[in-house]
Amino acid sequence: MSKAVKVRDYMATELVILSPETEILRAVHTLLKHDIAAAPVVDAAGNLVGILTERDCIREVLNAGYHSEYGGQVSEYMSKEVATINAEDSIVDAAKLFFGQRFHRYPVLENGRLVGQLSRRDVLRALEKLR
Repeated sequence: MSKAVKVRDYMATELVILSPETEILRAVHTLLKHDIAAAPVVDAAGNLVGILTERDCIREVLNAGYHSEYGGQVSEYMSKEVATINAEDSIVDAAKLFFGQRFHRYPVLENGRLVGQLSRRDVLRALEKLR
């Protein structure tokens, strides 16, 4: 397989994104509406500041059910430590990242800005086309 094939060639660019100020129950609705398991969280300047996953949301729902307190902003529940990859990385290097990791997708950055997302399925598509 050619290392010349880049992440940018296979990443998704039409993303559902959330802002840190989004109300958490609205964010849960957004994930369900779009049938996605996670969404990047981007500030007003377009910087990636976190990712909100189904796991983060389940934790909120359980906590709210236990304490009978619903609500809050995405910034209170999102994962702030986010592993990312670069748009110019090779698809082979990206595939290696998925091997042995529990992540199903990585936000893709270019010059520090969110430009897409690469999933395991995107990598499989690339591998299939390169055989």
